[in-house]
Amino acid sequence: MDSIKLKRFPKRILIIKPSSLGDIVHSLPFLNAIKETFPSAEIHWVISKGLEGLLENNLIVNRLWIINKDKWKDLKKIKETVSEFRGLFRALEGESYDLAIDLQGLFRSGILTYATKAPIRIGFKEAREGSSLFYTHKIEGGKEIHAVDRYLKIASAIGCEVRDVKFPMPFIKESEGIKRLKEEIKDYVVIAPGARWKTKRWPYLNFGRLALMLDIKTVVVGGSSDVELAEGIEINSKGKALSLAGKTDINDLISIIRGARYVVTNDSGPMHIAAALNIPVIAIFGPTNPVRTGPYGKNHIVIKSDVECAPCYKKKCETIRCMEDISVEKVYEKICEY
Repeated sequence: MDSIKLKRFPKRILIIKPSSLGDIVHSLPFLNAIKETFPSAEIHWVISKGLEGLLENNLIVNRLWIINKDKWKDLKKIKETVSEFRGLFRALEGESYDLAIDLQGLFRSGILTYATKAPIRIGFKEAREGSSLFYTHKIEGGKEIHAVDRYLKIASAIGCEVRDVKFPMPFIKESEGIKRLKEEIKDYVVIAPGARWKTKRWPYLNFGRLALMLDIKTVVVGGSSDVELAEGIEINSKGKALSLAGKTDINDLISIIRGARYVVTNDSGPMHIAAALNIPVIAIFGPTNPVRTGPYGKNHIVIKSDVECAPCYKKKCETIRCMEDISVEKVYEKICEY
């Protein structure tokens, strides 16, 4: 096993993991392990704008560096981006980090790791886009391993003893709107029909039919890009499903999932939030591998088809057979068995 000997306990640590929603949830056991091993250390985190709600109420994280990575992709704003980069580099170097850890493994995160000038800069050997060039130490994460366990390899390498995998989810004061909703519908199931890749989405008409078959109210969650899908589910469920897509922030999403009996979902951020909260998950998988990114823990069910081409990790596909071959009846049957 890879091992990194620290000359002294780090006083200030930077974790670089800007995105995505599910990946940040996967990183939480790593955060917990770091804090348990170095309780007096100050921990900072680089996160993407829009996802800070996952960490801003987390008592373990002392400071968030919020970056607008989507704006950085806009070539029309290249001068502004370069100026922001320079300012961020100076600020990170000025923090005098003892340890900088890149869990993202891309060029942008690698260069941010280097910018800290920390004496120990850690990342994965198999990191992409040349980001490993910016590290002083490289850990072999592996591919056929769950993301949670992969991140914990770095924790182990710096001396953390991971006895229990814990997800330190943020402390959230429930909004009045969510409180009223829960009082109204009382018992409910969450449906999460969205996913970043189109190929990871089970047909929304199937979710609608499933909601109609269930003997419990369903709440459909998602971002602004999922509104059309969620409304389609609401219509096809004949009113048994209630769409909140595009109407909630991350804190509301966590509150809604926390109160659910179980969650039916694609491979998505809400799936990982549910697993972290120990809410039972029925996860529908197609082009991705549940071994790597499935719901973490034992309290869950993964449903996938037997097509030979899966998992293919393709973001585009003409047929998407791996998802379309999974019938509503099969998912309903698995839920009933559970």
